[in-house]
Amino acid sequence: MFKILVLALMLAAAPLARGENPVAVDAGGFAEQRAAIEKDLGDGKTYSEISSADRGKVRGSLDRISAMLDGGKSPDALTADQKVDLYNTQEVINTLLTQARADSRVVCARDAATGSHRRVTTCNTVAERDRRRAMDQENLAKLRRGIAPAGN
Repeated sequence: MFKILVLALMLAAAPLARGENPVAVDAGGFAEQRAAIEKDLGDGKTYSEISSADRGKVRGSLDRISAMLDGGKSPDALTADQKVDLYNTQEVINTLLTQARADSRVVCARDAATGSHRRVTTCNTVAERDRRRAMDQENLAKLRRGIAPAGN
């Protein structure tokens, strides 16, 4: 059991050292962290590409951590099993939000339309670009097989 706890702490501490994760219960101030996450989830920009299922998982995990730390408890006051559960729940939140933030990043490109010298700026999220790339590859594969692509 001790090995599991040490492993969980090491996994949780490595990203925290780089300051990448939205939730760090060891840093204290979980209520402020939760408020910031709720604000970012509601602004429609920071985590715009998070699915409603993942949004529900994040909110459920935040509720779970709040219940564990109810009354201003410190993670140090929890039993070893509770600490493992706490850090695993924290890792779920951090994984979902880190991926959603990466997918929600807006990337802009200035390209000239075919047959024109005029450059146009287009901005899309990383997830939108990935979806478009996948759709284009699927349509190209259908054309190669002799099947008309969707939307034509």
